[in-house]
Amino acid sequence: MTASHKLPPSSVLEQVPKHGVIVMSGFGLRLNVQHGQLSAAWGIGEQRHHARISRVSRGLRRIVVIGSDGFATFDAIRWVSDIGASLVFLDRRGKLLFASTPTASSDAKLRRAQCLALANGTALKLSRELISQKLDGQAAIVRDMLGNSGAADAILRLKGQLAETDDIDSVRLVEAKAAKVYWSQFASVPIRWPRKDEDRVAVHWKIFGSRISPLTHSPRLAVNPPNACMNLIHALCEAECRIALIGLGLDPEIGILHCDVPYRSSLAHDLQELLRPKVEAFLLNWIQTECFRKTDFWEDRNGNCRIGSFLAKRLCETADTWRKFAAPIAEWLVREFWKTIRRPDMPFTTRLTQDNKRAVKGAAPMPAPQAPAAQHLCAGCGKIIPPASTNCSSCAVEGLRVRMVDVARKGRIASRSPLSRARLSETQRRQTTACHSWSPADHPKWLTEDVYTNQIQPRLPNYSLSKIASAMGVSIPYASDIRRGGRRPHPRHWLSLSQLVRYER
Repeated sequence: MTASHKLPPSSVLEQVPKHGVIVMSGFGLRLNVQHGQLSAAWGIGEQRHHARISRVSRGLRRIVVIGSDGFATFDAIRWVSDIGASLVFLDRRGKLLFASTPTASSDAKLRRAQCLALANGTALKLSRELISQKLDGQAAIVRDMLGNSGAADAILRLKGQLAETDDIDSVRLVEAKAAKVYWSQFASVPIRWPRKDEDRVAVHWKIFGSRISPLTHSPRLAVNPPNACMNLIHALCEAECRIALIGLGLDPEIGILHCDVPYRSSLAHDLQELLRPKVEAFLLNWIQTECFRKTDFWEDRNGNCRIGSFLAKRLCETADTWRKFAAPIAEWLVREFWKTIRRPDMPFTTRLTQDNKRAVKGAAPMPAPQAPAAQHLCAGCGKIIPPASTNCSSCAVEGLRVRMVDVARKGRIASRSPLSRARLSETQRRQTTACHSWSPADHPKWLTEDVYTNQIQPRLPNYSLSKIASAMGVSIPYASDIRRGGRRPHPRHWLSLSQLVRYER
């Protein structure tokens, strides 16, 4: 990820955002404590941003740092931990480097139960359940969002094989087969771009393509925008899973489904399996309803697609949503380990969701979180616009101009049809007959041309075109010319118009 050339202006943040996430990127990053308040600075050049947050400010959940140019003091990390928040560091390629979490008392028997899970069959049971729920989510995405019931049924048939697995390797094999079916449905999904960017992006950026990068033969180092966005969000999910597991007293490094590998949080990856369908549904909905912008992405020298600071910040602000998804799954995992302990030293507590406290108070369970909505962009230039709009004001004018030319062309073609010519002839015949049958002797003597010009016509703009057309028995375009003074109607219409505008002599 790198800095975008279009950053918001310099600002000072003194209130925690509603989503509870502060994202720091750029150069000269600083995080320290001044006069008891958390002080932060980030940005590029003159586009610098500062934050001053007091301890009594509630709602701060995460501070996400993208990059490594700067410093954070021990006092600042302690300050963040004291208020129950966490500090997450990502490198510029979106890889998780570090995630802090508030310390919590833990039971050694719980960790021992976690370590013994592979030997006593608990790991196999939990692995089946994790992959079963993951495949349910994948099948729902393929059926409901991609419209392929056949592929969804194939995934569910593979899910049925989980009950017959007798070891972890068999569970992984079923998951791999389902993944092959699942990701094949994404390959041809088109990526939408604003009209001005259509000719500026590479061909392989216009479809989702393969989830496997040709650079690494794995999802790492994505070569197109949707996969790059997915990798960044999955890095956030990994951090949230680590934080949730540590907060509940588990070791995120000792996994049950993923093998133990140095420098990998295997249990966090296990927990993340249930978050993946949520992330993929969020991104797929974005692809199907919104556009990407060329300014939010750039290609590295090796072909790796990188994300600009502005979009990276927007994606990182979704961290609190993934925290809410991860919390109940982590508690379920702890509860399953807890069942294998004969005499726990402490009762099971729901530190993350507070479900026990809600149950005691008789409150309803915490509602399931909703995936955040993607930013709405103009289909023409890619500018951020309100959700109810399709184009910005500039592109809307241009679009209307193009549509008006097309409508006029179709109108001219329609006007030459036999039916239109017959209707025109009938209208002209009716108006001509009315003019010939009108007698000036029946016309009021006071209703002269001067009265119409000075008393009636100036009042017509106060009335709608439909009322004027109805009073005269003419078309709306003709009534428009009458109202603005471009035409003067036949004297036989003057009396009807005087009655319309309520002019009496």
